[in-house]
Amino acid sequence: MNNTNLSRRKWLSLGGIMLGASFLPNIASAIVSTPRPMTLRIRSVNTGEYLEAPYSAGGFGSSTLGRLNQIMRDRHTNQVRRIDPRLFLKMTQIQSRLGMRNSEIQLLSGYRSAQTNARLRSRSRGVASNSYHIQGMAMDFYIQGVPLARIKSAAESLNNGGVGYYPRSHFVHVDTGPARTWRG
Repeated sequence: MNNTNLSRRKWLSLGGIMLGASFLPNIASAIVSTPRPMTLRIRSVNTGEYLEAPYSAGGFGSSTLGRLNQIMRDRHTNQVRRIDPRLFLKMTQIQSRLGMRNSEIQLLSGYRSAQTNARLRSRSRGVASNSYHIQGMAMDFYIQGVPLARIKSAAESLNNGGVGYYPRSHFVHVDTGPARTWRG
């Protein structure tokens, strides 16, 4: 083989290596940016129960929804009700808006039976008689270490459902009813 062919081969090999190397960042980026499954983590402040609920683009599985309904039950009567799955989706969206995909939600109140709601209403004028909690469409919560005002802003930015801001009681209310906001 003459020197010209060897030199040409070296340059072609070097060009192929450079071309291949230029694709590596894109491949590495694709591997890193592959969506990881999201997990909705909920701790019931009142019962101490903890739940990790995996979520994918298809939503929550039926057994996961059953466990979510259980942790959201009325702790006073132990009644379980089907919770609107859009409420859980809303929680994952709030977490994403906060940049805290898998943060732990501190649940104060989920479903309330009509009896529990009436009892709470008799003690506080801040409890609605037709509360979305009774319909399994609301929850009161906070996220440890995140200012309530940030949580409220993230929830309001979704422009769906209700958002109640209760800074003195240290929680945010969200529901899947009509879009509206208030301060308690």
